Amino acid sequence: MSEPPSAPAVTPAPVLLFDREAVSSILTLDGCIAAVESAFAAHALGRSLAPGLMHVDADGGEFHIKAGGLRGRTDDGHSTYFACKINGGFFGNKAKLGLPNIIGLILLSDGANGSPLAVMESGFITRLRTGAATAVAAKYLARPDSKSVTVCGAGIQCEMQLRSLMRVLPIERAFVWARSGSTAAARRMTEELKLDVRPASDLAVATLQSDVIVTCTPAKHWYLGKEHVRPGTFIAAVGADSPDKQELEPALLAASSVVCDLVGQCSHVGDLHHAIAAGLMIPQEIRGELGAVIAGLAPKRLHDGETIIFDSTGTALQDTAAAALVYEGGRALARGASFAFWA
Repeated sequence: MSEPPSAPAVTPAPVLLFDREAVSSILTLDGCIAAVESAFAAHALGRSLAPGLMHVDADGGEFHIKAGGLRGRTDDGHSTYFACKINGGFFGNKAKLGLPNIIGLILLSDGANGSPLAVMESGFITRLRTGAATAVAAKYLARPDSKSVTVCGAGIQCEMQLRSLMRVLPIERAFVWARSGSTAAARRMTEELKLDVRPASDLAVATLQSDVIVTCTPAKHWYLGKEHVRPGTFIAAVGADSPDKQELEPALLAASSVVCDLVGQCSHVGDLHHAIAAGLMIPQEIRGELGAVIAGLAPKRLHDGETIIFDSTGTALQDTAAAALVYEGGRALARGASFAFWA
């Protein structure tokens, strides 16, 4: 019996290339928030390619590789997208070399046949999708009347966190706390966001007046403890995305309701990781993953006095959702350079 004829060889289509300017001209914060919310829900409903994470230590920094995919997207004929992001985290870059502290690329592929579709600058996407995850978590887990927020860290993510929270909560006042000082950052964001943003020299004074707290620093020892938080606060712990980083006191997590972006990932690199290592928590004690909350498979806020922590380590689900928006938008608007790797 003869073998069936094989399909004729086809040269893969050219890959679209998007620099930061192109990415930022296509991807909006509102679009990213909606895409990230859908991506977390898809994961909870079994419509994802299992996301993975790898860290590689380097001289003066680290590389982290996040990969995963989303099923069920039919835009442009692609039923599944897969993305792999390689970011370098070198926190002396800006001061020493004038380069971004976090720098890298995303490869987006067709998850049905492996064909690369696009390569794009990752920094802008990382910034937006990180803020978007906080906004989505706050939408479901913060008190809906939350008006005040403290952001720990005065770096580039600080402004994005505030912008994102303002999309989902009636924020009227913000405090910014940083060990290196926050006066200049607070002044700039007051002007840019048209929001009352104040520098905080004393962390507890700020956080005890806040309905929401966001931690977005590269700290390697916790600085936000139980004494800094009043009942009913929503906390987004954003900075700890590698095993050596830590922002929250383990006892604070043990005393709160905890929701993770990905339980397995947070158990190894998030603030949850440190609470587990201290013997104060086990993964089974968390409320659930954010996707499960969105999909109605895990409870939202139970009462106004509940303190809830969102352990946000950053996932390929977010990167895939945002990269797919850039790719689809770029094709529709005829943006992005084309490069034929197989020509």
